[in-house]
Amino acid sequence: MLSRKQLVALSEFRYQIARFQRFSVAASRAGGLTQTQYLMLLHIVGHPERDWATVGELAHRLQASPHGTAALVNRCIALRLVAKHRSAADGRHVEVHLTDRGRRAVHRVAQRHRDELQSLRQVFRVVDVNDAAPVGSREGARR
Repeated sequence: MLSRKQLVALSEFRYQIARFQRFSVAASRAGGLTQTQYLMLLHIVGHPERDWATVGELAHRLQASPHGTAALVNRCIALRLVAKHRSAADGRHVEVHLTDRGRRAVHRVAQRHRDELQSLRQVFRVVDVNDAAPVGSREGARR
């Protein structure tokens, strides 16, 4: 059974995640994007190995279906935020690239997120919830 201290820590963490999520939705809207559009653009520009991503990679990062992600890509193409290109290395894959407009939009919203995260630096430090073992537990006695 978890201790009260562990439950309080979990509750606070979930509360702060919800607060940040609410901020993120508002910041995305203020930047002219939906939350999902912002996240997709962020995952493209934030790819660790290159400056584009496949629909499958985006679906994985968004935790969405490939079909739904493809529809999101098409909506973002219509808004001139991204462009699709057939992969030169493997014609079965489609690369999703940011347009200049998409790059400006994601940087604008990401700046707000960075500033907010700076103010929450201590809040999002993940505490070791095992530090507060239940009173009388064997784990607590070993520490």
